[in-house]
Amino acid sequence: MSNTIPCSIVSKGKLLVLDKPIVMGILNATPNSFYNKGKESDTDSLLRKAEQMLDEGATILDIGGASTKPGEPIIDPQIEQARVLNVIDAIRSRFPDTWLSIDTYHASTAYHAITAGADIVNDISAGQLSENMLKAVSALKVPYIAMHIKGTPATMQTDPHYNHLTLEVLEYFTDTLKKCTDAGIYDVIIDPGFGFGKTIEHNYLLLKNLSTLQILQKPILVGISRKSMVYKPLKLSAEEALNGTTALHIVALQQGANILRVHDVKEAVQCINLWQWL
Repeated sequence: MSNTIPCSIVSKGKLLVLDKPIVMGILNATPNSFYNKGKESDTDSLLRKAEQMLDEGATILDIGGASTKPGEPIIDPQIEQARVLNVIDAIRSRFPDTWLSIDTYHASTAYHAITAGADIVNDISAGQLSENMLKAVSALKVPYIAMHIKGTPATMQTDPHYNHLTLEVLEYFTDTLKKCTDAGIYDVIIDPGFGFGKTIEHNYLLLKNLSTLQILQKPILVGISRKSMVYKPLKLSAEEALNGTTALHIVALQQGANILRVHDVKEAVQCINLWQWL
């Protein structure tokens, strides 16, 4: 029985109904991502990966050209665009009806990516790292994924501290949603930002209380795939963290997640299919 709040988003005349959980596949066009470490980051390889993910049941493909793992500096937007725009164009040409998301914190990259064919802007900083981001998304008239982060990728894991984690994340999104509404953005998806300015203990506390965010009446995206909150407690590597990721995906679904952002689409789709029997 579903715990998710039925909702929908609209982009470029397309309607995506989120009446049951869906999967977002991760496509990293970066030479230094934490998991694939730059393997298969060229356009042809990513096009093949996109086809595989769609065949396995992905609803959205999330394309990123900047690593946001802990310690990473802010990337130059022109470098980022050189990595992602051809990929977006190639996937859009091959799969014209697919929902594409651009994973960026730069307003200029968001603009060029949406123009190239992307449908959604996915911003880890919820507008904090680019003062023009909300204005740009409003003008583009596309859905916006706003994530919670404390600090920047370069600083976020330097002794993060909260007095009341869940309440502070809820207040962050309340403020962010007001800013989005004031800017004219109404289709907003919230991402609690597992691993972004949070210890492993913080991540599990946030996952345990994820359903609290449903009070905001917005779709909830969960990105825990192969992250350190999975592999470090198990004393494994990211490459060995698929089984642990799947276990935590069940918890996320029980707590009301609408979208699972993953490296491994087939397993996440299977997870959702089995969870729907509960």
